[in-house]
This record gives sequence, structure tokens and C-alpha cells, in this order.
Amino acid sequence: MLENKYIFEGGFGLERETLRVTADGRLAQTLHPFKNNSHLERDFCENQLEIITPVCDSVDEALDELGRLSEYAQRLLKENRKYLWLNSNPPHFETEEEIPVAQYHGEKEYKRAYRINLQRRYGKRLMLYSGIHFNLSLSDDFLKSVYNGTEDFTEFKNDLYLRLLKYANLYSWLLVLLTAASPIYDLSFDGDNLRGTGFDGYSSRRNGDKGYWNLFVPKLDYSSLSRYVESVENYINKGALFSAGELYLPVRLKPQGENSLKNLVNNGVDHIEFRMFDINPLAPNGIFVEDLKFSHYFLIYLLSLPDFEFTADLQVRAIKNHKAAAGFYLDQIAINGYPAVDAAFGILDDMRIYFSDFAEITEIIDYQCSKLVGKNRYSDMIYRAYLKDFHNDFLKQIKERSDVTVCANCLERV
Repeated sequence: MLENKYIFEGGFGLERETLRVTADGRLAQTLHPFKNNSHLERDFCENQLEIITPVCDSVDEALDELGRLSEYAQRLLKENRKYLWLNSNPPHFETEEEIPVAQYHGEKEYKRAYRINLQRRYGKRLMLYSGIHFNLSLSDDFLKSVYNGTEDFTEFKNDLYLRLLKYANLYSWLLVLLTAASPIYDLSFDGDNLRGTGFDGYSSRRNGDKGYWNLFVPKLDYSSLSRYVESVENYINKGALFSAGELYLPVRLKPQGENSLKNLVNNGVDHIEFRMFDINPLAPNGIFVEDLKFSHYFLIYLLSLPDFEFTADLQVRAIKNHKAAAGFYLDQIAINGYPAVDAAFGILDDMRIYFSDFAEITEIIDYQCSKLVGKNRYSDMIYRAYLKDFHNDFLKQIKERSDVTVCANCLERV
């Protein structure tokens, strides 16, 4: 399959959630300032910004677009002494009263109603977790080149994406293990009027047991797209989910345009969405290009694997492994009963063999391997940097980075 000239082509998009904060690092209580901008939206709360890139032709282009949009947003915010909080864990706040549900009115009032339902089910605190979603699609040229012609093309495409979805959820733990970047948090996340820096054994709280998960383990039917949708609808009809948007799994399938089950069934799968990435404060735009490229190559590698039945037991185990991989102490993490490092190297070594003719790719795989030796994971570095005073030390870094960004933009305009 690697001989296919279209194999590395596709569509790439990024969505980065972040919180707007004041000069002292508190959650901004002003209204969303980027109205009528489809690239700068709200998420759950009014002070949570979601930066959305257009679909790009490469990972590099998508990351460049994320940087451009982020700099634009930060430049406008700084005029009013506001900043972007570039960490998956929120800053200090006193109570949930500082977390206003996003304001939608008129024909979009349903969005506010949906968020109020989420608030009632999960509370507001969990909604402050922020992350990066990576959207990937295979090119039409590639899909047509591997189309077998024995079934409807749309059905063929849906089946291929379903197979990728099964594997991506089964092995989502690997991406958590390699990219987790939020071990330290402010104690106010645990309860009202608490202060100080917290650490409770996670490399990524939002991916671990204290993260944003459904109140049950969804067990879905992956045998076809129509049955997959029906199994999601069953949970909605029973009241376990308000909508498909509440399906909090690490990887999801998306249609083009409106994200609805109806659109997914009628128009088919357009792309796959990786949802597990922390905002990495070590990276200028919250994520390193090497990690995005690795995820792309990982998806291509998964294409080479044979189909399998994603049973309910496997789905439960996949979530258990995903949460386990969010642990901080690498030597204490087990995946399917085996040491996580051994399990990770098993996949990475197989990928290195699979991509052996591509020096750039094997170099990125080697970079991922280097994280698993010694204390070289991002979470280790962030733990050492912010353990003393998470809120204030991080706020200082945000302001310093903002000064550099704004000056760079001023120079460009001159």
C-alpha cells in the first residue's frame, strides 16, 4: 500500500480549545469577542475559545494556520489585557459561578440548552478541560485507487473509516502515552475556594479517570455505519446521551458539514477525529508538528492491519487502557496486563519496519521512542517546570510568549 502515490495525501484540520483569562490569570467574564468568525468559536462556556483551522493539504499547513489564528486572537485580546490560557488544565477560580455557560440566542438557543443539560449531568468544572482535536481525511484519489468496485463507493469508504475507527480507539492509549502534557493543576479544580498546586499521579488528568467521560461505557456496533449510528441513537433514545456530540470517546467519525447522525448516514464519513491531545505548553501552538505527523503515519499504518470484530469487551478494555496510559509513573502503567513501555515499543518497532524505506518517518518514530527512555515525556518536563506554583508560573510564561507574538506581528505589519 505504501507504493500508492496517494497514500500520504489527505485533508488536515486542527481545533484547539483554550480559555480566555485576565491579566491575573482569572477566567475572563466578558462576552465572547470574536462574533461572526467561524474560525474563532465558543466551546462549552462563554470564556472558552475554540480555534478552528480550515481544512489544509498538509500537517505543516494546518499547524501554520493554527498559529496564524492564535496570534490574531491573542493580539486582539491583549488590547483589553486578556490572554489565552495554553494548558489543558484551567487556571485558578473560586467557584463555578466564574464558568458562564456559552451565550446563544435566537435560532441558536438550542446550543445553550444543550450546554445547560451537560452542566446538570457533569457539573461545570469538567467543561474547563481543554485539548486539541486533530481531523484527518484520506484523499479521494487514494480512496478511488483502492476501491474494489464490488460495493457502492460510499459504503466502501464508510467501511474503511469504520475499520480505522476501531483500531484508532483500540490503540488510542499509545497517543496518550506519547503526548500527555498536563500533570499539574490548580487545586481550585477540586473544590470551591481551594488554592495551590495539585498533582495526583496523572500525566494527563483529562485522559485519566478524572477526565471528561460518559457516565457509562458506550458499547457500540461497528459492523456497518448504519448499525453504528443506530447503536448511538439507542443511547440517545434511552436518555443516556443528549446527542451524538456527547459521545466522549477518544476518536470519532465525522461527516462533512453539520455534525449530526442524520448527516453521517445520508452523506457518509468525511474524516476521523483524534480527540486525546493535551495542549502542550512546551510547544508554541500547543502541539508539536512531530506528534501530528506521527499520528498521520500511525493512521496509515493502521490501514495495513486486517479487519477485526470490535467486541463490547474489547471496547471496555480500550477505554481502560486509554485511562491507564494517562498515568504519570511510566513503570507503573500496564496495557492489557503488560508493561506499557513494552507494549508501546512493540507497535513502534512494527511501524519502523513498515516505514523502513522512508527516512523522515522513521526519524519521527525514533523521536517517539526517545520519550519512553528515562524521564523524557512531556509530562515529566512540565512536572519539573510547574510543580512549585502552577498558576503563577504558567501565567508568567503566557505573558512572556504573548509579548513576543505581538511584537512579531507588529514588525510584520511595518
